[in-house]
Amino acid sequence: MATSTQSCVRQVPNNFPIEDVTSPNMSCNVNGNVPASSVCSVQAGSTVKVEWHHVSRQQTGGDDPIADSHKGPIISYLAKVDNAATATNTQSLSWFKIQEEGLNGGVWAVDRLNAKGTGEWDVKIPSNIPAGDYLLRNEIIALHSAGSYPGAQFYMGCVQIRVAGGSGGNPSPTVRFPGAYSGSDPGVRVNIWSGLSSYVIPGPPVFGSSGGSNPQPTTSQAPQPTTSQAPQPTSTTSQAPQPTGGAGGAAQWAQCGGIGHTGPTTCATGTCVKLNDYYSQCQ
Repeated sequence: MATSTQSCVRQVPNNFPIEDVTSPNMSCNVNGNVPASSVCSVQAGSTVKVEWHHVSRQQTGGDDPIADSHKGPIISYLAKVDNAATATNTQSLSWFKIQEEGLNGGVWAVDRLNAKGTGEWDVKIPSNIPAGDYLLRNEIIALHSAGSYPGAQFYMGCVQIRVAGGSGGNPSPTVRFPGAYSGSDPGVRVNIWSGLSSYVIPGPPVFGSSGGSNPQPTTSQAPQPTTSQAPQPTSTTSQAPQPTGGAGGAAQWAQCGGIGHTGPTTCATGTCVKLNDYYSQCQ
């Protein structure tokens, strides 16, 4: 991963998920209050790319960017800040949702991410937001073990951006992390292995939609990644690379078995625990 694109990403120490929706790490992950070294410039109305990898861009294969069993939505939020390079206490920020994709015709957002083969995910920056500094929060919710709570696995990262050319007032509705999700939300506690035909994405409606204050019942209205408006090099951002555990087996919380699994079947630490026919996990 090029340093020039990674320098505005707030770095996380590992690829372990957050499972407690009340954890302060729900905002920008572990160490999410530690600023990155720079701010990436983007244009309002443009599309930026975030990039997910199980290990890093240089170490792909296996479960990269994420295990196929980790099905779930991909959601993006923005929070306005005075200076993205110095903003701390991300738990107190007001986040508004700008994009979401969940289950469409039996295909999850994570399925589409994996099918790309690059780890890249397009995020459209709204044109009708004030110019200035923001934190961009991109999130995957893995639902393979979400039949009970805690069980859903939250992976998120935050990028420091400076938006130019924007116009508009204060985007709403806004939420805080933690606080936006509850362990009883239908999008957090859900059995995806029971022939699910629709899925309720947690959190507020997308800014600019007409959904009111309730979560969207499906993802049929979710914005699709835009390819006609390619981002400039200065507006391309990359998700922080995720380190793994020791060699010789899957890392803690990683997949170690299940129907269709082709990766490691032993654990570098802990024990391989069968959660269902499709998924076993190192715990």
